[in-house]
Amino acid sequence: MLTKSSLTLLFLFFCCLTTTAWAQHSIAGTVVDDATNIPIPNATVIAVETKTEVKTDAKGRFFMELLSDGEITLAALQEGYTTKLVKTTAGKNTIIALTSTTNVFDAVIINGITMEQQLKQATETVSIVSKSEINSENTIQLAPILNRVPGVFMQSGSLNTNRITIRGIGARSPFSTANIRAYYADIPLTDGNGESAIEDLELAAISRMEIHKGPASSSYGVGLGGTILLYPEYAKFNETNANLFTTVGSFGLFRTVAKVAHGGEKANLNVIYSNTHSDGYRENNSLDKATMTITSNWWLDEQNELIFLGNYTTLKAFIPSSLNREDYENSPQTAATIWNNARGFEDFKKTLFGVNWRHDFNDNYTQKTSIFTSFNNNYEPRPFNILEEKATTFGIRTRLLATNTFDNSTLKWSIGGELFFDDYNAKQFDNLYQDFPAGIGSVAGDILSNIDEDRNYFNLFAEAIYEWKKFSFSAGLHVNQTKYTAENQLDSSSEEAFTFDAIVSPKFGVNYEVASNLNIFATIAHGFSTPTTAETLFPNGAFNPNIKAERGWNYEIGSRFHTKNKKLSASVSLYSMAVSDLLVNRRTATDQNITLNAGKTTHNGIEAVLQYELLRNESFTLSSYANASLNDFSFKEFMETNANFSGNDLTGVPKSVVNLGIEMRSQKGFYGRLDFQAVGNMPANDENTVYSDAFELVNGKIGYQNTIGSQFSYDLSLGANNIFDTKYVSQLQVNAFGNDATARYFYPGLPFNLYGGVQLNYQL
Repeated sequence: MLTKSSLTLLFLFFCCLTTTAWAQHSIAGTVVDDATNIPIPNATVIAVETKTEVKTDAKGRFFMELLSDGEITLAALQEGYTTKLVKTTAGKNTIIALTSTTNVFDAVIINGITMEQQLKQATETVSIVSKSEINSENTIQLAPILNRVPGVFMQSGSLNTNRITIRGIGARSPFSTANIRAYYADIPLTDGNGESAIEDLELAAISRMEIHKGPASSSYGVGLGGTILLYPEYAKFNETNANLFTTVGSFGLFRTVAKVAHGGEKANLNVIYSNTHSDGYRENNSLDKATMTITSNWWLDEQNELIFLGNYTTLKAFIPSSLNREDYENSPQTAATIWNNARGFEDFKKTLFGVNWRHDFNDNYTQKTSIFTSFNNNYEPRPFNILEEKATTFGIRTRLLATNTFDNSTLKWSIGGELFFDDYNAKQFDNLYQDFPAGIGSVAGDILSNIDEDRNYFNLFAEAIYEWKKFSFSAGLHVNQTKYTAENQLDSSSEEAFTFDAIVSPKFGVNYEVASNLNIFATIAHGFSTPTTAETLFPNGAFNPNIKAERGWNYEIGSRFHTKNKKLSASVSLYSMAVSDLLVNRRTATDQNITLNAGKTTHNGIEAVLQYELLRNESFTLSSYANASLNDFSFKEFMETNANFSGNDLTGVPKSVVNLGIEMRSQKGFYGRLDFQAVGNMPANDENTVYSDAFELVNGKIGYQNTIGSQFSYDLSLGANNIFDTKYVSQLQVNAFGNDATARYFYPGLPFNLYGGVQLNYQL
């Protein structure tokens, strides 16, 4: 017979069992953006069977209690994203990744690598390039994609000869992108030379590009031109698929991209291999490139996340170089004679590894740390010599991020640092190609120079965003200290060390919400760009101790707007930047470069973007866009020897760029896109005696995608570039050696060309 005490104990035991069982019947998880891994706050998560509904917190997390422990379907919803259904069971930590469907400002989150913020609240100009926009071209050429972004202009002499400028910054870099910072999931792509070769990455491994214009991004090195953030493509959680994409096109183009992706409940792995061959439009213009990219995202628990990145690229590309006016006009398919005779090419192998670790101490404080390394080997026979380069880099970035919420305001802040070590060696050999029969090409002779350069720097940075009522205030401070040591290994007594003065770069910005669909902003920011390794050396390999970093202040105001129904969105910004200690490259008779600090430039401009959804119904969408950059870039003070270039137009950038486009998609699987671009003329030399002609280009692409059963899908596409076969200059060799008639300023752009693609996808 049970006593009263026994009944009491039995009741308590039953309550404990019930409580334990109830605790086990719960689901926790996180809702993130599938392109950026940014947590999505205030998203709705619904248990379909029970209609239980919860909201995600500021870190995208949700918690839900259930009455049973069986399988249940969760639906995740958020404005601007496609609704996602996932199946899960009690006790599991579920990651739900949503796909963005819009670029409307108040639905887009930026700065996912640092402090997440709505785009509409940003105090500087930021442009987003989505995955669909990346796929709208042939996924081989980056230039047509970036050139649709106002303020950004990418010149492409060939697939391996490119130069990106933002608001005119970097226009005088000879063959590469300089004065712009680039990151791949918080891993620097900008090397110790200060150069960023983002075109070396496989475009299929990029899910989104975020372009911050001007030196307003304190956490990224405040390059004068700005910062390009690339988000990796990760495998989707709880999905497994394989993808094969083949493209064929004009000038012997053949390209294959293979992907294998597996996502579990907490971890995923994405492996992408690509192989590209092109015979090229011109002589001595063939290219072979292969890449392997691995990305993995692992949520260890609710507080810790690891991201692994690995990329290997190998390329051998022959170099046709630039042409003089007569050859450009009459025989653009030819290569420069000396480069053709020498069979000039570049042959490089690049390896990049990185690990990102995020740790949430609590709801308010987060630590993010990245460790990275890279190895680069390059062999480049040129007519004037043969260059052999090796570089090894290692670095670490770490920062503390915090969010403090008060009654009527929120303060987000970050403080951190970056250490970067770069060991660079360059050997130059005599090129004896003229001593051998035609067709042999380059032959290495005696060594001419052997330069070791150690380039190290550290960055300290702090940034804060304070949101109060309708205002958003931002402030930042960046401190850089750069040191390099150069030694000629052929002369042991030649070691020279140079340390740049510490550079302090502040920024201040404000954003005001005039109405729920209208924001205005303003910012003031300081930036700098140190010279590249090539710019620190004289043509004979000797070190130039007098070279200095470029510096500048940027002033900007702007506005973002969309209609209530969000069919129309627009933005406009006006800026003015003054740059001092301008780095100017001069071409010598032997096709080499001398770099000087010479004077000041002013960069004034207007950028405007308009997006309009013409039609949307259950079976069809039709959208359009228009944007423009109007530039007034000039030398404010520029004296060189006895020449005075003050007041001249800045070399190598157009006066204006206008883009128009229209895109169609149907529920039946058909899609199409047509883009028009008009580019103004560009000065080819500082004297402004030679200009390239203004030109217009029209590109288009159509396709059809569908499924076969529940697991197979396919995508067939056909595209054409330069539909009206316009003759145009795709890149300028600024300040080429010689008089106006003989100087080789011009890289001819591709004539009308076609490409077609077949994509097959299998999903478990």
